[in-house]
Amino acid sequence: MKIYFDNAATTPIDREVLGALMPYLTTFYGNPSSSHGFGRQAREAIETSRAQIGKVLNTPSEAIYFTSGATEALNWVITAAVNAYELRHVITSPTEHKAVLQPLRWLQKEHKIQLHYVELDDKGQIDTAHLQQLLKEFPHSLVALMHGNNEIGNLHDLEWIGHLCQAAGALFLSDTTQTIGKYSFDLQRLPVDFLVGSGHKFHAQKGVGFVYVSPKRKIKPLLHGGGQERSLRSGTENVAAIVGIGKALEVAYYDLEAHEKSIRFVKNRLIKQLENLGIGCTFNGESASSENSLYTLLNVAFPALKSGESLLSYLDLYGIAASGGSACSNLQATDSHVLTALQAAPEAQHIRFSFSKYNTPGEVDYVTQSLNEIYENDRRTFHPKRLRNDLNDRFFEPLNVLYRHVTKI
Repeated sequence: MKIYFDNAATTPIDREVLGALMPYLTTFYGNPSSSHGFGRQAREAIETSRAQIGKVLNTPSEAIYFTSGATEALNWVITAAVNAYELRHVITSPTEHKAVLQPLRWLQKEHKIQLHYVELDDKGQIDTAHLQQLLKEFPHSLVALMHGNNEIGNLHDLEWIGHLCQAAGALFLSDTTQTIGKYSFDLQRLPVDFLVGSGHKFHAQKGVGFVYVSPKRKIKPLLHGGGQERSLRSGTENVAAIVGIGKALEVAYYDLEAHEKSIRFVKNRLIKQLENLGIGCTFNGESASSENSLYTLLNVAFPALKSGESLLSYLDLYGIAASGGSACSNLQATDSHVLTALQAAPEAQHIRFSFSKYNTPGEVDYVTQSLNEIYENDRRTFHPKRLRNDLNDRFFEPLNVLYRHVTKI
């Protein structure tokens, strides 16, 4: 049996999305910058996708710019905003995605900015009083805080943070990679200056994303050359991928409430069954919360196996795909900067399970049955009585046989 519980890393392409993009890989292959019919057809497809995203997010389509994904979009906005508005201070959190933290640290190393980290509680939630204090000290700054954490699922209140930034005269960038396609956004009302999404997190293909830039804000180009994306992101557009991401976002909001209900049921079933397993697992951050966490993600701290083996590897042997943390890192779970910030137990085995509309309650049952079997076998293998019996069978009994044989001679 194959179980895919790693949807925070990437999601399978929706069949309706695949049907929409396939013609642009085969029949409608024109360059969207060309003036002939083939080119105009491709250009129209791009603008249709831009309009689809704008409609879903309730913003003018001109505020949407296509990129190769969230990492590119975040690097672009961070650097461009710092330069365009001559910002010297950036406020962020130690649990942000590395696509935010690393460009910020590079800018700090280059002496372009001073970086300030908002304090967190033991669950990874923002210390609101400290954020207010930082904004009071550094009002003309960029605030980079994600909506939903990709490892522990913690949700931040974008509306509250946005109003706080507005009052302080700060710019607000939010990485919504894990929440676009799963939560409703009204960008006419939400006080955010920049917002980022990535298609493969909501059943589009990999290699395409977008950035929202508030009509009130201006940023400088990321790339120079062909003048695509209104001269802000040059390079021939990936037409099929752009068609896919627009369709995927539209499809995601067809039955958003029904999908959320279905996924929450799967997650809650897993939480309950893990609690009933009796192996002593706990939940990292707010991931088990029904209100303060992504309904698509659960981060679990399992007790270490006595064998010293990796639980993640055992799950893989059982056909279960999960993650030790961010899929953008090859590090072990104990090296996760997010779990380190939370001072999570280094001896535990931290596993991130993440869900989509395609997961079922039966898959949860298989996962918990597999975990029970893994820990039962681990306990048996290293049970003291069994160990004594094994030692007796393998070492002492042959000596006893030899002794009895010698004494008979």
